Amino acid sequence: MPEVISIIDVYVRKRPISNVYWDITIYSVLSIIGIALAIGSWVMKKRKIPLIIGLLANIFVLACTFLLLFAMGMSEQ
Repeated sequence: MPEVISIIDVYVRKRPISNVYWDITIYSVLSIIGIALAIGSWVMKKRKIPLIIGLLANIFVLACTFLLLFAMGMSEQ
């Protein structure tokens, strides 16, 4: 669910002037929550497919967030 919220947020708030650091914070928090929920779901149900899908999707969002943070840091210098 957190990766779906992140994707919806990208398309709903797509405008030229946005607070990128706010987006980075939201995406990273949602991604960490998603990783915790995927692991919690695996502990409760012992199914590996939802764990793999949840982890991959949330790690992808977290990696994109890290790259966005890296790009913002480079653009300020």
